[in-house]
Amino acid sequence: MKITDAPRDIAARRQDVLHRLERETDVWVASAGADGVPCLVPLWFAWDGTDVWLATRPGNPTGRNLEAGGRTRLALADTQDVVLIDGSVRIYGAADVPAAAAEAFAAKHGWDPRGERAAYAFFRVRPVAVQSWHGVRELPGRHLMRDGVWLG
Repeated sequence: MKITDAPRDIAARRQDVLHRLERETDVWVASAGADGVPCLVPLWFAWDGTDVWLATRPGNPTGRNLEAGGRTRLALADTQDVVLIDGSVRIYGAADVPAAAAEAFAAKHGWDPRGERAAYAFFRVRPVAVQSWHGVRELPGRHLMRDGVWLG
């Protein structure tokens, strides 16, 4: 997109976000500990059409922060095509994760955390707010979802 292009409407932005969630493999995951120390890591993810599914070890800083805080901000990795997702988090152990979510994650990445010797957990991120924009001209109207409801 060029700086002279017209801003995308909300329907086009939403479609672009959904397309990226389906095709991209990595997302930046932001969390914070109880002491307020921020943590930012890239993780593989799977999108099921409603939720973003992550997998990481529950004892590492990100796993602890997501479980304790119950929320996160996700960012797709392109500063020229910004997508920010704020979401509520629920943790699932390898034995209680919904099979469809774990299988979709494994199919997408060729790796199933449930088969690892080390403990892994799955984290369901349910979007409550989504923003998307290309440059300053798209800052107005960047909010695509509020309170878990798609706008427009």
